[in-house]
Amino acid sequence: MVVRHWRLVALVTALIAVVVLGIIVSVRQSPLELDAEWMEEVIEHRHPAWLIPSLVMNAVGGGILGALVIPLVTTIALVIFGRPWGALYFGAASIVSAGLVQLLKALLGRARPEQMLVASDAGSFPSGHVANAATVAVALAFLVGRAWAWYAGVVWVILMALSRTYLGVHWVTDTIGGAVLGAAVALIVWAPFAARLGTESWRRPWRRSSVKA
Repeated sequence: MVVRHWRLVALVTALIAVVVLGIIVSVRQSPLELDAEWMEEVIEHRHPAWLIPSLVMNAVGGGILGALVIPLVTTIALVIFGRPWGALYFGAASIVSAGLVQLLKALLGRARPEQMLVASDAGSFPSGHVANAATVAVALAFLVGRAWAWYAGVVWVILMALSRTYLGVHWVTDTIGGAVLGAAVALIVWAPFAARLGTESWRRPWRRSSVKA
């Protein structure tokens, strides 16, 4: 119980740290040195070959596809594969993460970079795309329960973060804040579902059970 207690404290502290970072970067009249230097590097190394992959990540990670279609399809798939509690956990984590992102964007109102390659809504901190990617990565890694799922999740979050700064829609600290927020939410929401999720097992709905004569 003590270990779980301190884990929860650590995760809540991580969320508080995200809020503090957001306040710091939002009240400043100029971007942090890290943000400015990273954006300079991004602009200097922009190349048409990276544009299409970044646009794909932009579509998959947000908008109707990333915020509604993919989470809904994933939730339905979890139910079909015999993981109703997993579907509930995934949906709850996704909703809480998205809600916190929009709340912080509205409260902080950090200005986006001026070198954007795509149109985006108001509020730069935190990155909703990266927060969503981190939430999905952690939630699915828990549900899959394999080491490769964690490795794939880390790669997915990093690629999403890189695509957001490449397109110039986020400062690098926006992506850091989004990653921490998304992962922390997925971990916190996991706690009340852990016992139920431990009793579920995957099934293959397309396999017919054999009938003995």
